[in-house]
Amino acid sequence: MNADAVASVRCLIVIPCLNEAAYLERLVRHLEPDLADLTATLVVIDGGSTDGTRDIARRLTAEVPNMHVLDNPKRIQSAAINLAVATFGTEHDYLIRIDAHGTYPDDYCRVLVEEALETGADSVVVAMQTIGFGTFQKATAVAQNSVLGNGGAKHRVGAESHWTDHGHHALMRIAAFRAIGGYDEAFTANEDAEYDYRLHQAGYRVWMTARTSMVYYPRASALPLFKQYFGYGRGRARNFLKHRSRPSLRQMLPLMVAPVAVGAFLAAITWIAAVPFVLWAAACMGYGAWMALGQRNPYGPLAAVSAMIMHFAWSAGFWREMLDPRQRRALA
Repeated sequence: MNADAVASVRCLIVIPCLNEAAYLERLVRHLEPDLADLTATLVVIDGGSTDGTRDIARRLTAEVPNMHVLDNPKRIQSAAINLAVATFGTEHDYLIRIDAHGTYPDDYCRVLVEEALETGADSVVVAMQTIGFGTFQKATAVAQNSVLGNGGAKHRVGAESHWTDHGHHALMRIAAFRAIGGYDEAFTANEDAEYDYRLHQAGYRVWMTARTSMVYYPRASALPLFKQYFGYGRGRARNFLKHRSRPSLRQMLPLMVAPVAVGAFLAAITWIAAVPFVLWAAACMGYGAWMALGQRNPYGPLAAVSAMIMHFAWSAGFWREMLDPRQRRALA
Protein backbone atom coordinates (compact mmCIF):
# COMPACT_ATOMS: atom_id res chain seq x y z
CA MET A 1 0.00 0.00 0.00
CA ASN A 2 1.34 3.41 -1.01
CA ALA A 3 2.31 5.37 2.09
CA ASP A 4 1.08 8.62 0.55
CA ALA A 5 -2.36 7.08 -0.07
CA VAL A 6 -2.65 6.10 3.59
CA ALA A 7 -1.36 9.46 4.83
CA SER A 8 -3.87 11.31 2.67
CA VAL A 9 -6.81 9.67 4.44
CA ARG A 10 -8.27 11.74 7.26
CA CYS A 11 -9.03 9.61 10.32
CA LEU A 12 -11.09 10.39 13.42
CA ILE A 13 -9.89 8.16 16.29
CA VAL A 14 -12.41 8.06 19.14
CA ILE A 15 -12.03 6.71 22.68
CA PRO A 16 -15.29 6.66 24.68
CA CYS A 17 -14.45 6.35 28.37
CA LEU A 18 -15.86 6.38 31.87
CA ASN A 19 -13.56 6.08 34.90
CA GLU A 20 -10.53 4.87 32.93
CA ALA A 21 -7.80 6.73 34.85
CA ALA A 22 -5.76 3.55 35.18
CA TYR A 23 -5.67 2.96 31.41
CA LEU A 24 -6.18 6.18 29.49
CA GLU A 25 -2.72 7.75 29.41
CA ARG A 26 -0.98 4.50 28.48
CA LEU A 27 -3.49 3.97 25.68
CA VAL A 28 -3.15 7.50 24.30
CA ARG A 29 0.65 7.29 24.37
CA HIS A 30 0.44 4.01 22.52
CA LEU A 31 -1.73 5.56 19.81
CA GLU A 32 0.38 8.72 19.52
CA PRO A 33 2.69 7.40 16.75
CA ASP A 34 -0.38 6.60 14.60
CA LEU A 35 -1.49 10.20 14.97
CA ALA A 36 1.80 11.29 13.48
CA ASP A 37 1.80 8.72 10.65
CA LEU A 38 -1.83 9.29 9.68
CA THR A 39 -3.74 12.50 9.11
CA ALA A 40 -5.63 11.84 12.32
CA THR A 41 -7.53 13.55 15.10
CA LEU A 42 -7.86 11.84 18.48
CA VAL A 43 -10.99 12.51 20.54
CA VAL A 44 -11.52 11.29 24.11
CA ILE A 45 -15.20 11.45 25.06
CA ASP A 46 -15.80 11.26 28.80
CA GLY A 47 -19.11 10.09 30.22
CA GLY A 48 -18.78 11.80 33.60
CA SER A 49 -15.75 10.13 35.18
CA THR A 50 -15.13 10.62 38.90
CA ASP A 51 -11.69 9.01 39.14
CA GLY A 52 -9.57 11.72 37.50
CA THR A 53 -9.93 10.45 33.94
CA ARG A 54 -11.04 13.82 32.67
CA ASP A 55 -8.09 15.62 34.30
CA ILE A 56 -5.69 13.19 32.65
CA ALA A 57 -7.36 13.71 29.29
CA ARG A 58 -7.22 17.50 29.63
CA ARG A 59 -3.52 17.37 30.48
CA LEU A 60 -2.81 15.15 27.48
CA THR A 61 -4.44 17.61 25.08
CA ALA A 62 -1.63 20.03 25.84
CA GLU A 63 0.99 17.38 25.07
CA VAL A 64 -0.51 15.36 22.19
CA PRO A 65 -1.10 17.17 18.88
CA ASN A 66 -4.61 17.00 17.40
CA MET A 67 -6.17 15.61 20.59
CA HIS A 68 -9.50 16.86 21.95
CA VAL A 69 -11.78 16.09 24.90
CA LEU A 70 -15.58 16.17 24.78
CA ASP A 71 -18.23 15.63 27.46
CA ASN A 72 -20.76 12.86 26.92
CA PRO A 73 -23.82 13.75 29.04
CA LYS A 74 -25.65 10.61 27.89
CA ARG A 75 -22.76 8.47 29.22
CA ILE A 76 -23.29 5.51 26.86
CA GLN A 77 -20.82 4.57 24.12
CA SER A 78 -23.27 4.86 21.23
CA ALA A 79 -23.93 8.49 22.14
CA ALA A 80 -20.19 9.14 22.50
CA ILE A 81 -19.41 7.95 18.97
CA ASN A 82 -22.35 9.86 17.51
CA LEU A 83 -21.20 13.03 19.26
CA ALA A 84 -17.68 12.67 17.90
CA VAL A 85 -18.95 12.25 14.35
CA ALA A 86 -21.35 15.17 14.70
CA THR A 87 -18.54 17.40 15.98
CA PHE A 88 -15.63 16.35 13.77
CA GLY A 89 -17.06 14.04 11.11
CA THR A 90 -17.23 16.48 8.22
CA GLU A 91 -13.45 16.93 8.41
CA HIS A 92 -12.60 13.21 8.22
CA ASP A 93 -13.02 10.16 5.97
CA TYR A 94 -12.92 7.29 8.46
CA LEU A 95 -13.85 6.75 12.09
CA ILE A 96 -11.71 4.40 14.19
CA ARG A 97 -13.31 3.25 17.43
CA ILE A 98 -10.94 2.41 20.28
CA ASP A 99 -12.04 0.70 23.51
CA ALA A 100 -10.32 2.00 26.63
CA HIS A 101 -10.18 -1.54 28.08
CA GLY A 102 -8.22 -2.91 25.14
CA THR A 103 -4.64 -3.31 23.95
CA TYR A 104 -3.69 -2.73 20.33
CA PRO A 105 -0.73 -3.48 18.02
CA ASP A 106 1.55 -0.56 17.16
CA ASP A 107 0.31 -0.41 13.56
CA TYR A 108 -3.36 -1.05 14.37
CA CYS A 109 -4.85 2.13 12.89
CA ARG A 110 -2.59 2.06 9.83
CA VAL A 111 -3.56 -1.53 9.00
CA LEU A 112 -7.26 -0.69 9.32
CA VAL A 113 -6.88 2.17 6.85
CA GLU A 114 -4.89 0.00 4.44
CA GLU A 115 -7.55 -2.70 4.56
CA ALA A 116 -10.34 -0.17 3.93
CA LEU A 117 -8.51 1.28 0.95
CA GLU A 118 -7.57 -2.11 -0.53
CA THR A 119 -11.02 -3.73 -0.16
CA GLY A 120 -13.29 -0.70 -0.54
CA ALA A 121 -15.12 -1.82 2.61
CA ASP A 122 -17.47 0.58 4.38
CA SER A 123 -16.56 -0.99 7.72
CA VAL A 124 -13.52 -2.98 8.83
CA VAL A 125 -13.93 -5.20 11.89
CA VAL A 126 -11.28 -7.17 13.75
CA ALA A 127 -10.79 -10.37 15.66
CA MET A 128 -10.66 -10.14 19.43
CA GLN A 129 -8.66 -12.18 21.90
CA THR A 130 -9.47 -12.07 25.60
CA ILE A 131 -6.83 -12.35 28.32
CA GLY A 132 -6.93 -12.00 32.09
CA PHE A 133 -4.68 -11.58 35.12
CA GLY A 134 -6.47 -12.66 38.31
CA THR A 135 -7.84 -16.20 38.70
CA PHE A 136 -11.45 -15.42 37.83
CA GLN A 137 -10.47 -13.06 35.00
CA LYS A 138 -8.15 -15.67 33.50
CA ALA A 139 -10.89 -18.29 33.68
CA THR A 140 -13.38 -15.92 32.06
CA ALA A 141 -10.85 -15.20 29.31
CA VAL A 142 -10.52 -18.93 28.67
CA ALA A 143 -14.30 -19.22 28.47
CA GLN A 144 -14.68 -16.25 26.12
CA ASN A 145 -11.96 -17.59 23.81
CA SER A 146 -13.62 -21.02 23.62
CA VAL A 147 -16.64 -22.35 21.73
CA LEU A 148 -18.35 -22.75 25.10
CA GLY A 149 -18.20 -19.01 25.69
CA ASN A 150 -18.41 -17.51 22.20
CA GLY A 151 -20.44 -20.14 20.35
CA GLY A 152 -17.91 -20.29 17.53
CA ALA A 153 -18.14 -16.60 16.67
CA LYS A 154 -15.92 -15.76 13.71
CA HIS A 155 -14.69 -12.45 15.14
CA ARG A 156 -12.17 -14.28 17.30
CA VAL A 157 -8.45 -14.64 16.71
CA GLY A 158 -7.74 -17.40 14.18
CA ALA A 159 -10.38 -16.51 11.59
CA GLU A 160 -9.23 -15.65 8.07
CA SER A 161 -10.04 -12.33 6.42
CA HIS A 162 -13.53 -12.42 4.94
CA TRP A 163 -16.67 -10.44 4.17
CA THR A 164 -19.04 -10.71 7.11
CA ASP A 165 -22.26 -9.37 8.57
CA HIS A 166 -20.86 -8.45 12.00
CA GLY A 167 -17.66 -8.21 14.01
CA HIS A 168 -15.87 -6.16 16.62
CA HIS A 169 -16.13 -2.56 15.44
CA ALA A 170 -12.82 -0.97 14.46
CA LEU A 171 -13.06 1.32 11.40
CA MET A 172 -16.14 2.84 9.74
CA ARG A 173 -16.49 5.03 6.68
CA ILE A 174 -17.99 8.25 8.02
CA ALA A 175 -20.12 8.80 4.91
CA ALA A 176 -21.78 5.40 5.45
CA PHE A 177 -22.08 6.04 9.19
CA ARG A 178 -23.91 9.29 8.52
CA ALA A 179 -26.05 7.79 5.75
CA ILE A 180 -27.66 5.24 8.07
CA GLY A 181 -27.95 7.61 11.03
CA GLY A 182 -25.04 6.36 13.16
CA TYR A 183 -25.59 4.30 16.27
CA ASP A 184 -29.09 3.99 17.73
CA GLU A 185 -28.76 5.64 21.15
CA ALA A 186 -31.71 3.65 22.48
CA PHE A 187 -29.23 0.77 22.69
CA THR A 188 -27.05 0.84 25.81
CA ALA A 189 -25.48 -2.44 24.63
CA ASN A 190 -25.36 -4.37 21.37
CA GLU A 191 -25.41 -1.11 19.43
CA ASP A 192 -22.71 -2.48 17.14
CA ALA A 193 -24.79 -5.46 15.98
CA GLU A 194 -27.83 -3.24 15.44
CA TYR A 195 -25.69 -0.81 13.42
CA ASP A 196 -24.31 -3.64 11.27
CA TYR A 197 -27.82 -4.87 10.54
CA ARG A 198 -28.85 -1.47 9.17
CA LEU A 199 -25.53 -1.13 7.34
CA HIS A 200 -26.19 -4.34 5.42
CA GLN A 201 -29.80 -3.41 4.77
CA ALA A 202 -28.55 -0.19 3.16
CA GLY A 203 -26.22 -2.12 0.86
CA TYR A 204 -22.90 -1.38 2.56
CA ARG A 205 -20.19 -4.00 3.18
CA VAL A 206 -18.24 -5.17 6.25
CA TRP A 207 -14.75 -6.69 5.98
CA MET A 208 -13.16 -8.65 8.80
CA THR A 209 -9.39 -8.43 8.59
CA ALA A 210 -7.00 -11.06 9.88
CA ARG A 211 -4.05 -8.67 9.53
CA THR A 212 -4.60 -7.12 12.95
CA SER A 213 -6.58 -7.75 16.12
CA MET A 214 -7.12 -6.42 19.61
CA VAL A 215 -6.79 -7.80 23.13
CA TYR A 216 -9.70 -7.34 25.53
CA TYR A 217 -9.66 -7.69 29.33
CA PRO A 218 -12.85 -9.26 30.74
CA ARG A 219 -14.63 -8.51 33.99
CA ALA A 220 -12.64 -9.64 37.00
CA SER A 221 -15.49 -10.97 39.17
CA ALA A 222 -18.82 -12.73 38.82
CA LEU A 223 -21.30 -9.89 39.45
CA PRO A 224 -19.85 -7.42 36.91
CA LEU A 225 -19.67 -10.27 34.39
CA PHE A 226 -23.33 -11.07 35.01
CA LYS A 227 -24.35 -7.43 34.61
CA GLN A 228 -22.35 -7.11 31.39
CA TYR A 229 -23.96 -10.14 29.75
CA PHE A 230 -27.40 -9.26 31.08
CA GLY A 231 -27.02 -5.98 29.21
CA TYR A 232 -25.84 -7.81 26.10
CA GLY A 233 -28.94 -9.98 26.21
CA ARG A 234 -31.23 -6.98 26.54
CA GLY A 235 -29.52 -5.29 23.62
CA ARG A 236 -29.87 -8.35 21.41
CA ALA A 237 -33.57 -8.58 22.24
CA ARG A 238 -34.08 -4.93 21.33
CA ASN A 239 -32.39 -5.63 18.02
CA PHE A 240 -34.78 -8.49 17.28
CA LEU A 241 -37.78 -6.41 18.30
CA LYS A 242 -36.76 -3.40 16.26
CA HIS A 243 -35.97 -5.26 13.05
CA ARG A 244 -38.32 -8.26 13.42
CA SER A 245 -35.31 -10.52 12.86
CA ARG A 246 -34.73 -14.02 14.19
CA PRO A 247 -31.91 -15.36 16.34
CA SER A 248 -29.34 -17.64 14.70
CA LEU A 249 -28.87 -21.22 15.86
CA ARG A 250 -25.73 -20.11 17.71
CA GLN A 251 -27.91 -17.68 19.68
CA MET A 252 -30.90 -19.98 20.13
CA LEU A 253 -29.09 -22.43 22.39
CA PRO A 254 -28.07 -19.99 25.17
CA LEU A 255 -31.47 -18.30 24.89
CA MET A 256 -33.03 -21.38 26.44
CA VAL A 257 -30.85 -21.32 29.56
CA ALA A 258 -32.96 -18.93 31.68
CA PRO A 259 -36.27 -20.72 30.91
CA VAL A 260 -34.59 -24.05 31.65
CA ALA A 261 -33.23 -22.73 34.96
CA VAL A 262 -36.63 -21.37 35.99
CA GLY A 263 -38.30 -24.59 34.90
CA ALA A 264 -35.96 -26.57 37.16
CA PHE A 265 -37.91 -25.26 40.16
CA LEU A 266 -40.78 -27.45 39.00
CA ALA A 267 -38.68 -30.42 40.07
CA ALA A 268 -40.60 -30.16 43.34
CA ILE A 269 -43.56 -31.47 41.33
CA THR A 270 -41.76 -33.77 38.91
CA TRP A 271 -38.07 -34.62 38.61
CA ILE A 272 -38.31 -34.47 34.82
CA ALA A 273 -38.44 -30.65 35.02
CA ALA A 274 -34.87 -30.61 36.27
CA VAL A 275 -33.46 -32.75 33.44
CA PRO A 276 -32.80 -29.92 30.90
CA PHE A 277 -31.03 -27.84 33.55
CA VAL A 278 -28.90 -30.77 34.68
CA LEU A 279 -27.97 -31.59 31.07
CA TRP A 280 -26.90 -27.98 30.41
CA ALA A 281 -24.85 -27.78 33.61
CA ALA A 282 -23.28 -31.18 32.93
CA ALA A 283 -22.40 -30.17 29.37
CA CYS A 284 -20.71 -26.97 30.59
CA MET A 285 -18.79 -28.68 33.38
CA GLY A 286 -17.87 -31.54 31.04
CA TYR A 287 -16.42 -29.08 28.55
CA GLY A 288 -14.51 -27.43 31.37
CA ALA A 289 -13.12 -30.80 32.42
CA TRP A 290 -12.11 -31.51 28.81
CA MET A 291 -10.24 -28.20 28.68
CA ALA A 292 -8.49 -29.09 31.93
CA LEU A 293 -7.52 -32.61 30.83
CA GLY A 294 -7.42 -32.50 27.04
CA GLN A 295 -5.93 -29.02 26.70
CA ARG A 296 -4.08 -29.14 30.04
CA ASN A 297 -5.64 -25.84 31.00
CA PRO A 298 -6.00 -25.57 34.79
CA TYR A 299 -8.65 -22.86 34.41
CA GLY A 300 -11.02 -25.17 32.50
CA PRO A 301 -13.44 -25.99 35.37
CA LEU A 302 -13.69 -22.36 36.52
CA ALA A 303 -14.03 -21.29 32.87
CA ALA A 304 -17.12 -23.50 32.72
CA VAL A 305 -18.57 -21.58 35.68
CA SER A 306 -17.85 -18.27 33.95
CA ALA A 307 -19.51 -19.57 30.79
CA MET A 308 -22.59 -20.60 32.77
CA ILE A 309 -22.81 -17.11 34.25
CA MET A 310 -22.57 -15.62 30.75
CA HIS A 311 -25.18 -18.01 29.31
CA PHE A 312 -27.68 -17.42 32.10
CA ALA A 313 -27.19 -13.64 32.24
CA TRP A 314 -27.48 -13.25 28.45
CA SER A 315 -30.62 -15.38 28.37
CA ALA A 316 -32.16 -13.62 31.37
CA GLY A 317 -31.49 -10.19 29.87
CA PHE A 318 -32.94 -11.26 26.54
CA TRP A 319 -36.19 -12.58 28.00
CA ARG A 320 -36.51 -9.65 30.41
CA GLU A 321 -36.53 -7.32 27.41
CA MET A 322 -38.68 -9.51 25.18
CA LEU A 323 -41.38 -9.87 27.83
CA ASP A 324 -41.47 -6.17 28.78
CA PRO A 325 -44.59 -4.73 27.10
CA ARG A 326 -43.21 -1.19 27.40
CA GLN A 327 -40.26 -2.04 25.20
CA ARG A 328 -42.40 -3.77 22.64
CA ARG A 329 -44.67 -0.71 22.38
CA ALA A 330 -41.69 1.68 22.18
CA LEU A 331 -40.17 -0.24 19.29
CA ALA A 332 -43.43 -0.99 17.50
